[in-house]
Amino acid sequence: MKNPRWSEELTRGLEADKARIKYGCAKALRIVSQERPELLYPHFDFFVRLLDNENKILQWEAAFVLSQLARVDTDDKFAAIFDKYFSPIIGPTMITAANVIRGGARIGQAKPHLADRIAAEVLKVSRARYQTAECRNVAIGHAILALGDFFDRLNNPRRVLHFVRKQITNSRPATCKKAAQFLKRVQSRAKDFPT
Repeated sequence: MKNPRWSEELTRGLEADKARIKYGCAKALRIVSQERPELLYPHFDFFVRLLDNENKILQWEAAFVLSQLARVDTDDKFAAIFDKYFSPIIGPTMITAANVIRGGARIGQAKPHLADRIAAEVLKVSRARYQTAECRNVAIGHAILALGDFFDRLNNPRRVLHFVRKQITNSRPATCKKAAQFLKRVQSRAKDFPT
């Protein structure tokens, strides 16, 4: 990474016709965002534009990278894209929503002052419209995991607890299990917010 042009070359590689090159560059950018997000921060706006790419996989990668860049967002660029970032949660593509939901957890950890706003966005999954009701149940499972990752940063977890408690009877067994595990893990704090 000593070459200052490497990041431009990787981002340009996302436009390659060959899938091997395109997705290889996407994977490399994902890794860099995890390990050295400050190296990609100058390209923040590039990843924002990628959220609108017609290629869903590149949208998912952009959501992931932007959530990692929140850790080094000293200029608070994320504030300007907050609504855009979380808009896929309401549908129609469950996988896009799930990627954004999980990204929300990383952002909530990096920017605790946004935790309650992020939780409110994630909770929109309960009224989202995806291809099937089962897709919504899968996304709800992702939401439970994400909310658990930054639950300790919430100022008012009442709505989150209410949402998770309702999922104990979710028709998807895996989602029920995630709800039960979540409530067990946060039970001491949950006692302060009875249903």
